[in-house]
Amino acid sequence: MYQYEDISVSCELVATAGRLFNRYVLVTTQPRIKEEVQTSQAVDRVFISKLPKKKLLDLLHFQIRNIWRVDGLYFLGIEKAYGTQAASRIDEECWKAMGALEARQLKEIVRAKEWSIPKIMEALRLTSWALDHQEHKEVEIKEDRAIFRVVSCRTQLARIRKGHAEFPCRPVREGYLQAFCQELNPSVSVTCKICPPRPHPESTWCEWEFSKSA
Repeated sequence: MYQYEDISVSCELVATAGRLFNRYVLVTTQPRIKEEVQTSQAVDRVFISKLPKKKLLDLLHFQIRNIWRVDGLYFLGIEKAYGTQAASRIDEECWKAMGALEARQLKEIVRAKEWSIPKIMEALRLTSWALDHQEHKEVEIKEDRAIFRVVSCRTQLARIRKGHAEFPCRPVREGYLQAFCQELNPSVSVTCKICPPRPHPESTWCEWEFSKSA
């Protein structure tokens, strides 16, 4: 009687061991689907630096467009809930802060000894507002004066395609550009030449003049 019980227990132990062994083989031979990767800004920089130049530029423009997608989505949401005036007021404050922040960070990238008008325009062309988003633009630069002209505005054209009226963007963009120049060189002033809600020609959506204050 005891002999049969011992054999039964032994068979059960062998079966259990077999199941555990099979599970071990399955776990150790299957590829790891999920792998934890500890990352940091330094690691990310190395990671993206391995991309081909064209893909790196595509990624840069993709991220800029994402900023504008978020900007457009939150603006339309506020406009729908509270009206264009409220949305414009909030947008104005956000972009005014953004102008100062971008100028501050671009100081570290452009690194000019003196922020002349040509240097300010160089920095402005690297901003999220000017780079890629303004698909068709014209820039005229002289030592004491510059013009930045938006020929085709992606934001306004997108609004029109969706059945919305032109956005009266002058206060928003004026606040942004003034804050940008104030951070780099307070003696440079920004003058709006053309911008909605003012009438504008089909060939120009907005035009801004940069000059030394008298």
